[in-house]
Amino acid sequence: MRNTPVPARRLSLKSLTLSTLAAGAALALFPAARAADAYPSKPVKLIVPFAAGGSTDIVARVLAEGMRQTLGQSIVVDNKAGAGGLLGTEALANAAADGYTIGMATVSTMTINPLLYTRAANLGAKLTPVANLVTMPSVYMVHPSLGVNSFEAFVAKAKAQPKQISGAVPGPGTLGHLMLASFNETLKTDILVVPYRGNGPALNDALAGMVQVMPDQLPSSLPHIKSGKLIAVALASESRSPELPNVPTFKELGYNDLNQLGISWFGIVAPKNTPAAIVKRLQEAAVKAAHLPDVQKRLKTLGATPTDMDQSQFAAQITAQTQRHKVLLDKAGVKPE
Repeated sequence: MRNTPVPARRLSLKSLTLSTLAAGAALALFPAARAADAYPSKPVKLIVPFAAGGSTDIVARVLAEGMRQTLGQSIVVDNKAGAGGLLGTEALANAAADGYTIGMATVSTMTINPLLYTRAANLGAKLTPVANLVTMPSVYMVHPSLGVNSFEAFVAKAKAQPKQISGAVPGPGTLGHLMLASFNETLKTDILVVPYRGNGPALNDALAGMVQVMPDQLPSSLPHIKSGKLIAVALASESRSPELPNVPTFKELGYNDLNQLGISWFGIVAPKNTPAAIVKRLQEAAVKAAHLPDVQKRLKTLGATPTDMDQSQFAAQITAQTQRHKVLLDKAGVKPE
């Protein structure tokens, strides 16, 4: 049986149709591909959801300088403080998903605020984790008026004086609150938890001796420890701080859960639907920046350590810690508002 030839005109029309469809698909993809290839062609804004001068801001500015070198564009830090980091995180979630607005992510903004504020319950779904970059120790400090200079002496005094020693935390449900509540549960102490409206007022009263105990991130507390205004008794850290070589970690002391709870981290997130190629470019530039020698040197003075955690690992960490903090918030009786 002989095959019937297809008319040349029909073939050419078919070929033309397929070519047109292919060209159309390429044109549809071209703007996104071209944008990713050209990225970044202008300065990038880095939203810091806390006030200038705090630990997050300090780390952000160190990383921004490093990313200026690795990304090839200026990184402009934009402080948008309020509601424990919620306002700045919302501003980031509502920004254009083009890679030119990114934000600092912390334990509080990503794993606690969604449990504390009903309006933040779905905020994580509007963000894309880019990379976790830095871990930072927390330090437990006591006022000199308490008359103790070591962890053992502090615990002994707290057990001997239930409800007579008070501890400052930045607010109900904050990481500081969870740390102090977990300390009480683990060590069988009964330190009164005193919530403040932010870290600044809490630290001011701790310095004045109005409260006798305060857990805090190391950078904002280190100057006061070195001046003798506050005494460090324990660190939540994987290793001792070079700045406080005589202060033991909770890990050394045998309280690994307290140790893990108190280790803060700082990462980068972007608005949802930021092109994958741009997210990858940001991730590579941010991780490289955190490992630059000058950046590492500056981070070391803060007691901070660069971490190697890619996008998928970072997302998994956020999920796991959110689950952990939900349990702790329930134990502390903190309800979302």
